[in-house]
Amino acid sequence: MKHISFRHLIIGLCMFIAAGMAVALKPTVKLSDSEPKIDLETLIPKQFGDWKIDQTIKPLIPDPQQQALLNKIYNQTLARTYVNSRNERIMLSIAYGGEQSDGMAVHKPEVCYPSQGFQILKNVTGTFSTGSGDIPVRRLVATQGERIEPITYWTTVGDSVAVNGLKWKLDQLKYGLTGKIPDGLLFRISSIEADDAAAFRMQDDFARALLRALTPQGKDRLIGHPDPSI
Repeated sequence: MKHISFRHLIIGLCMFIAAGMAVALKPTVKLSDSEPKIDLETLIPKQFGDWKIDQTIKPLIPDPQQQALLNKIYNQTLARTYVNSRNERIMLSIAYGGEQSDGMAVHKPEVCYPSQGFQILKNVTGTFSTGSGDIPVRRLVATQGERIEPITYWTTVGDSVAVNGLKWKLDQLKYGLTGKIPDGLLFRISSIEADDAAAFRMQDDFARALLRALTPQGKDRLIGHPDPSI
């Protein structure tokens, strides 16, 4: 019978401890169970500032296969088009999940737009000034034929915003270490506009007007707690 080396014994012991810690630290408490229930239809007003719902243009709708997948990931989705007095339009899409997981990546615009036949010409990070602090956002430009659609979006994990994949994962792990499973959402706005700089300014104005129309609790649901130092 061969003797087990001390080195192999230590490695085995470490693996055993790591496995035990993985089980012990597995999050079991959903944040959504301890917070007021969210209802996107009532949370997002149908009219605010200079904006009201317009029924003539619909946001990008996922195909049936992708929609079925999204239904497994998210508890609620909301898609609306708003128009202002200058006949400018913004398409809004929000997807909320009570249990964030790696699967939410399928709904990110850089993934779902190409699946609908779009090309992504621009994909950069940016900053959105909410009025009570700044949050990171991602800016994209998607095209399909003559249609040019600048897009702004962000995702939340619990009470923080993360558009970088590593930051999103670290926030997820932060909650996991406390035994909690974070909720979160993906907030996306877009418009049909060849001038993406002008489109992004209008989208920021729209988002700020929406945030001003919400209660403090509703605002927290959309942007968490912005860091004034960003």
